[in-house]
Amino acid sequence: MKTDKIQFKMGSYQLNSDPNFNYQLNRTIMWGGGDIEDIKRIANKITDSVSWKRELIALGEKADEEGRVKEAIAYYRMSEFFMYDGDADKKKYYRLAVSMFYNYYRDYFIEKIIRYEVPYENVKLPVLYAKAKDIKKDTIILHGGNDSYMEELFFPMLYFAENGYDVYLFEGPGQGGVVRIQEKHFTYQWEKPVKAVLDYFGLKEVTIIGASLGGMLAPRAAAFEKRIKRVIAWSVFPNFLDILISTQSVLVQKIIRLTLMLKLKWVVNLLFGIKLKKGDELVKWGLKHGMYAYEAKSPYDYFVKMNQYQMVDIAPFIDQDMLIIGANKDHFIDYHMISKEIDVLNNVKSLTIRIFTEKENAGAHCNVGNSELVLDTMLSWIESIRDN
Repeated sequence: MKTDKIQFKMGSYQLNSDPNFNYQLNRTIMWGGGDIEDIKRIANKITDSVSWKRELIALGEKADEEGRVKEAIAYYRMSEFFMYDGDADKKKYYRLAVSMFYNYYRDYFIEKIIRYEVPYENVKLPVLYAKAKDIKKDTIILHGGNDSYMEELFFPMLYFAENGYDVYLFEGPGQGGVVRIQEKHFTYQWEKPVKAVLDYFGLKEVTIIGASLGGMLAPRAAAFEKRIKRVIAWSVFPNFLDILISTQSVLVQKIIRLTLMLKLKWVVNLLFGIKLKKGDELVKWGLKHGMYAYEAKSPYDYFVKMNQYQMVDIAPFIDQDMLIIGANKDHFIDYHMISKEIDVLNNVKSLTIRIFTEKENAGAHCNVGNSELVLDTMLSWIESIRDN
């Protein structure tokens, strides 16, 4: 295909009664390249991880047969989203979607993008570099979060480049092919992979943007890596443990905190063993994906590790300009948690907060319904900060 001008879809759809399935279906359309009419036909058939896998694969096969490659990539990629560790199809469909992606968008790699591999510990971090169009204004380091893969941020990367920014989009430990293929799991010490990228390309004076969990990882990197001058947290994300248990009742939250404090492993494992049997798909996905990505052997081990993924404890070391972006209807994260960040970010050079709303089609997690609005907001903020 030819390299067209970057355009983003806009909208928010009620497609499934389960908030997480509904969000991920919207994500498939808005960020993945899926088609709303395709999704509408199968949305109500999805009730659990098994039906999700079945319907998305079938949709991918149909689109593929009809020569609608862009849509097939979206469906194959998202089909593996709810496949759990141990399912042989997980790597199969990840590899298929990625292979089709780079073949379909190959013209971009002739004209606009260079692929690199950055050595990091015992693996190689994939990096996509897009050169600024016309006069370079700044350099951006861009990455995702908990369940991300860098191809999902391909067009935001190109949009930044079109607007005058050199962009380095990378996957770190726990993300995309780094965990799925190279089996390198997450680290909360995000400054380490960021340092590897900065060192490899000899970068300094950069803006870092982290999406979703990246809203905690990017500030964490900035706390220890002073070549970062501006920080955009593309999600409210003070503490992963707080976010994980926020969907539970107040009583369950108190029980979890008490049992963690007293190191009563069996209580946490029993409690969430019961929840898993009850079929709560958000809990099931969160635990199973999380235990795999973070190398936790039990729910208790997972919660203990998640308490390391926070910015609260290192916030005093963040002294750069910072923008935090939230969403008022985020089904993962209550945007009111931003108060925990405000209370501890006492040494930042400046702090800007923007909470997008559902009326802007940007009220969902990472504002998936209105990418252009949120990206333009980031660009305006960077330029205003640089000009001061």
